[in-house]
Amino acid sequence: MKRSELKEFLDEKAALYNQISFLDTDPIQIPHRFSKKEDIEIAAFLTATIAWGNRKSIIQNAARMVELMDESPHDFVMNFNPDLEARFKGFVHRTFNEVDMVYFLKALQHIYLYHGGLETIFSDHAKKNNLQQAIHEFRALFFELPHPGRTEKHISDPLKNSAAKRINMFLRWMVRDNSTGVDFGLWNSISPAQLSCPLDVHSGNVARKLKLLKRKANDAKAVLELDNSLRKLDPMDPVKYDFALFGLGVFEKF
Repeated sequence: MKRSELKEFLDEKAALYNQISFLDTDPIQIPHRFSKKEDIEIAAFLTATIAWGNRKSIIQNAARMVELMDESPHDFVMNFNPDLEARFKGFVHRTFNEVDMVYFLKALQHIYLYHGGLETIFSDHAKKNNLQQAIHEFRALFFELPHPGRTEKHISDPLKNSAAKRINMFLRWMVRDNSTGVDFGLWNSISPAQLSCPLDVHSGNVARKLKLLKRKANDAKAVLELDNSLRKLDPMDPVKYDFALFGLGVFEKF
């Protein structure tokens, strides 16, 4: 396809899947339970953290997370103390377990108390063209408290060549506008133009078939290559094409 034809095709697919009906099958439905900014971003961050594997299981376990937080994530995080750790006993999603959950709550509390919250960290370290350095800096701050070594694997570092799919997805949720009712548009300090596509097996395979991506590995270098291709199609909102690539791969078996 010519670039103009490819853009038209992907614009149509992005519009098809970037609809409120998308929430029915997607983990983003969990933060949509809330209206307070901090509740949304904490629920979204925790949901994105466990967003791998079976989608039904992701949604069930993310729902369980917020239920254990009394359906009030921000208040729960700010008041979290050792007496509350026991309620997470037995919680597990694949390799993310109660040990990881307890540390995540401590780290989130620390971030809101001493670093101005999640948005502040990412916006303070954002580069003009992408947020990969900001993800790296966020990860460093997140793990600045004493923590189990095992827990570090649950936040990827793009500067160590990870695609960082889940945290790029979280950033899409927070930054892209909410005109269709899917993403939230909560973080006005960051532009959608700075976002990177959440790259996984499905979106990667579709991107290669469409010649948007040549690199075979789904890693940080592939993310940058895909970013470059998508920004040629829409420099202001390149990550809208995540809906197209994901929908084509998961729903249409493209």
